[in-house]
Amino acid sequence: MTLQMSESDADSSLPRHFVTTHWSLVLAASQDQGAAGEKALARLCETYWYPLYAYLRRQGRDPHDAQDLIQGFFSRLLEKNYLSEARQERGKFRSFLLTSLKHFLANERDRVTAQKRGGGQTQISFDAQSAESRYHLEPVDSVTPERIFERRWAITLLNQVLMILQREYELAGRGEFFECLKFSLTGEKSALPYADLAVQLDMTEGAVKVGIHRLRGRYREILYREIANTVSSPEEVEDEIRYLFEVVAG
Repeated sequence: MTLQMSESDADSSLPRHFVTTHWSLVLAASQDQGAAGEKALARLCETYWYPLYAYLRRQGRDPHDAQDLIQGFFSRLLEKNYLSEARQERGKFRSFLLTSLKHFLANERDRVTAQKRGGGQTQISFDAQSAESRYHLEPVDSVTPERIFERRWAITLLNQVLMILQREYELAGRGEFFECLKFSLTGEKSALPYADLAVQLDMTEGAVKVGIHRLRGRYREILYREIANTVSSPEEVEDEIRYLFEVVAG
């Protein structure tokens, strides 16, 4: 079996809750060792392999070593069912994933990574060239491996929220509206005045402003939901939102 890890967020074969609920994915991957469990693990791999890859590279691992370690880590999660030890009440999902990787590294320190390949082991493929291209865009500074993991985690999650929102607007037949106004979600300035946007969208200028307000509101709702699925209690959500934006800005 091959689990594809890509930059894509969507998989139409998965139920909607698999796309959005991270702790549900952990539960599914740990309890179902069949096709559903494999799909759940594939979703985790697709979404979160790169933050872990960036962590390993910032640790000083070379690209091939980092690729093999990520391969082995996700394979071990499935084959040894380590996900069964995860509990939402124990804390944030990002903390669980990074701690799990650190434990894996400690256990695998003396193994030759090439020996992990083959032999019936689950193989997880991803675009290694893309991974390195992305990594070379990371800021060259003294940021710690943990900090770069959290930065990439935050960016991954925020991009996921944007893609979910885009998908909603496209399904509602408002894809052009989203494309024209998504700048309002990222802090960018519009290339066109609101009056020109209104003409382009065949709307009034007031309707454009209302649309932007609703777009931002829906973005906030999805962001809240996505983050709620990665922490142990609703009380943590607002703090986590602030922290993730601080990480991205820093």
